[in-house]
Amino acid sequence: MVEISPYYNVARSKKIVEQGDHRGAIGGMWDEIGKLQIDYLTKDGLAPADRLLDVGCGCLRGGVHFVDYLDAGNYFGIDLSEDFLNAGYEVELAGLNLQHKLPRENLHTTSEFDATSFGVKFDAVLALSVFTHLPINHIKLCLARLAPSVRTGAKFYATFFNMPDDSDWTEPALHTPGGITTYPDRDPYHYARGDVEFCRGLDWRLDRLEEWDHPRDQWMAVFVRT
Repeated sequence: MVEISPYYNVARSKKIVEQGDHRGAIGGMWDEIGKLQIDYLTKDGLAPADRLLDVGCGCLRGGVHFVDYLDAGNYFGIDLSEDFLNAGYEVELAGLNLQHKLPRENLHTTSEFDATSFGVKFDAVLALSVFTHLPINHIKLCLARLAPSVRTGAKFYATFFNMPDDSDWTEPALHTPGGITTYPDRDPYHYARGDVEFCRGLDWRLDRLEEWDHPRDQWMAVFVRT
């Protein structure tokens, strides 16, 4: 069976966490990319009173910043790996004395993009370096399954490896900065702008797709719940 991405191998994730390398397992650049995402969302209007869902939150590289910024209990995260979530809560949040701002039940393990168990309507959703590892139908499933848990008008922020309109998306592509090679048919995936508009008919519309100074040349797509 072909593996969708290494992150679906929960046994691999567990081993890495046991070895103490949970930061490296989710791509490193802990401080740089962690701060980058909260800076972007707060500049775009994320307020402390908003409820944020972090899809593929891992061991809380961005989560530690959002937990600190948001009102207590307003950060929620889902991930494939319970071990990543435990490392985020028990190592990263504990090390910053932030556990009191995040109930452990706000972190949920799922492979189905399921946020219904939280029982809330989210004001913002973030998928940082998640869609870069997924084929297009998994991305559509994510958007479709999360829509009922998101309030009308809320924004969904998701990063992609973007292919310019005049390039050949069928071939591997080298991205700078970062030196990441992406592919049309395997992880890490790239997409053309027309692909990113797959949200049509899924209770979302594409608001914008833009560069945002990501150190590995991931672009930011912003969808709005319709």
